[in-house]
Amino acid sequence: MLSFENVGLRYGVGPETLRDVNFEIAPRSFQFLTGPSGAGKTSLMRLIIMALRPTRGLINIFGRDSATLDKDEITEMRRRIGVVFQDFRLLDHLTLYENVALPLRVLGKEETSYRAEVTELLKWVGLGERKHSLPSVLSGGEKQRASIARALISQPKLLLADEPTGNVDPTLARRILRLFVELHKSGTAVVIATHDLSLMDQYDDARRLVLADGRLHIFE
Repeated sequence: MLSFENVGLRYGVGPETLRDVNFEIAPRSFQFLTGPSGAGKTSLMRLIIMALRPTRGLINIFGRDSATLDKDEITEMRRRIGVVFQDFRLLDHLTLYENVALPLRVLGKEETSYRAEVTELLKWVGLGERKHSLPSVLSGGEKQRASIARALISQPKLLLADEPTGNVDPTLARRILRLFVELHKSGTAVVIATHDLSLMDQYDDARRLVLADGRLHIFE
């Protein structure tokens, strides 16, 4: 599904942020991405979604060399990836329900085909009663959960989540992790970036990708 071969990333003329990164993500796999602050976790995830280009090396995604993709092909590839970033990226003029349903609307689906699914997913993340609210009246934790619901609604082939439980209480964090686990069992490859060791310990069968000093270390 995804592979990095000797990938390096440099911002400007400074030292490389990522150096000689090599790893693969198999379909239906589950992994945590961790490491100290500034280690390059967000940069690595931005490379995966092709928001950044590597300085060197090869990134292969869904069977294609990412360097050969044009703008339309990148857009099509991204539709197979669900992303949860720390800045939420909700659209302020849309209700919570409309934000979560947006990926399906972009695909041209009729609302009658997804209304019940969106409503049920919002209930699952604890936002059923807020579905008509605008993002401006939501707390940080509520925005985080809305972002997670939006990433999951299209049942992506690959899910990337950057600190998905950073703004929620421990009980809800466990519930969100269970949601990711169920998505994984249904066939989605999952990558969760987190500093939370207790969260990782709840799913100790997952592979751990550890970034340190710009290099990636893999623990099966």
